[in-house]
Amino acid sequence: MKFDVLIVGSGLAGLTVALHLAADKRVAVLSKKALLDGASNWAQGGIAAVLDSQDSHDEHIADTLIAGAGLCDIEATRHMVEQGRSAIDWLIDLGVPFTPDQGAELGFHLTREGGHSQRRIIHAADETGHLVQLTLEQQVRAHHNIALLEHHSAVELITSRIATPEGDGGIDEDGGKRQPARCLGAYVYDEQLGRVQTILATHVVLATGGAGKVYLHTSNPDTSTGDGIAMAWRAGCRIANMEFMQFHPTCMYHPQAKSFLVSEAVRGEGGVLRLPAGAGVDAGKRFMAWHDERLELAPRDVVARAIDFEIKKHGLTHVDLDLSHRSSEFIREHFPTIYARCLEFGIDMTREAIPVVPAMHFTCGGVVVDLDGCTDIPGLYAVGETAYTGLHGANRLASNSLLECLVIGRNVAHHIDAQDHALSATQSDVPGWDDSRTSDASEAVLVTHAWDEVRRLMWNYVGIVRTQKRLNRARQRIAMLEQEIEDYYQNYRVTSALLECRNLIQVATLVIESALLRKESRGLHYCQDYPWILPKALPTVLTPEQGFR
Repeated sequence: MKFDVLIVGSGLAGLTVALHLAADKRVAVLSKKALLDGASNWAQGGIAAVLDSQDSHDEHIADTLIAGAGLCDIEATRHMVEQGRSAIDWLIDLGVPFTPDQGAELGFHLTREGGHSQRRIIHAADETGHLVQLTLEQQVRAHHNIALLEHHSAVELITSRIATPEGDGGIDEDGGKRQPARCLGAYVYDEQLGRVQTILATHVVLATGGAGKVYLHTSNPDTSTGDGIAMAWRAGCRIANMEFMQFHPTCMYHPQAKSFLVSEAVRGEGGVLRLPAGAGVDAGKRFMAWHDERLELAPRDVVARAIDFEIKKHGLTHVDLDLSHRSSEFIREHFPTIYARCLEFGIDMTREAIPVVPAMHFTCGGVVVDLDGCTDIPGLYAVGETAYTGLHGANRLASNSLLECLVIGRNVAHHIDAQDHALSATQSDVPGWDDSRTSDASEAVLVTHAWDEVRRLMWNYVGIVRTQKRLNRARQRIAMLEQEIEDYYQNYRVTSALLECRNLIQVATLVIESALLRKESRGLHYCQDYPWILPKALPTVLTPEQGFR
């Protein structure tokens, strides 16, 4: 198959790129599962943007920089913030049903979340991501220039280094540097047919989301296995700031409430964190004042560490998030999805607190890109949670993630539109997928075991609070798992589970190596051996050709 643009991933970032390009480009969108099974569809809170005259770009930028603990890229942050209004206008024009407010300047209700100094979160009740994705899904399914390849997983990127190994990179005979390898497409596993296909494209966009499933407890869906980050690393791209894995402070604690996130907006609308009955004499006390003067509206890293501290101090399984002091009408109007979900588990949030724990939520690092989404490999782009633009720094400010998807997604499309490259590779130039020396695995227990072990290992040793000893233990065991899975990958035919496990272990390695390199505690990376913060904030950049440094 051949396309002008191959987009790997069907979340907000990928669909934004597709819709901006489809007028005159033949676009393919790859989705590992169904189109709406990614993390964007799960986003509850909303999208941060300056939409009121009482607010300003400078205030939004300042809030982002503070949350990012000095590590945000100023240029990227300003660009994203200044493009926020036009990105929201695009969604409104598409018909996204944001919650109305006739008294607001724009006509839509704005809420406030942790780390924000103003109400600037536009939302669609408490299911913003779902309703945005539904709107975009209708558009892409109806577009004649967009091919939707659901239940397809990218295996590896195809570069000209694969097609002609001797023809790219390095120094030529005259002493000049040759052109770097160009991305030509991807090998793709069709889950329903059980075979790997070759897809060629002039431009490839990685929009595969983050790597939440690298941890045992996460708010992310099962699709968040870091595929784009792992493939880009193997293809030769730089990866940055993988030590900054954001743990959302409030996921419901219940045996059956897998991955259910209780939105930041609950605290934004007055929800308070209290110690539960098991805390002895401190039971029922509001504890955030002991940790930060911003209380429940402190940035996520601060709140998550505070909850982690209290859970460990008192030997608890969870803490309580209480909004019951607000009227039942207010709660049902503003949080209908959370209210209904809590009722399914026997919790009436209008009368009682919600038991919550922190869970891995967002990958702040990723594939190094510029503001046009360009990676180190010509023809290859990355956008959304897969990418590292510098916006999030050491800790993402709430609701800046969907903003980044929209702004950089549009930039990627504009950059591709401005290129005059035609696909230079033909099917004969690219070697087909060769599994002739592999066989069907007789059992998959090794993959299942490795998947489980890496997630528990990361949770126990590379979690909210870290030590060098724990990190080194994790590095040793991950190296063994990586070799085991690589041997398995070389000998047996691919499956979706094998591909995800391989990528998950690759990302775990990148997180551990990045964490070991940072000799301070900043933002989401807190190491007991280095509790100080260094005077100069620098990103952690991993380069494949130089290894970990």
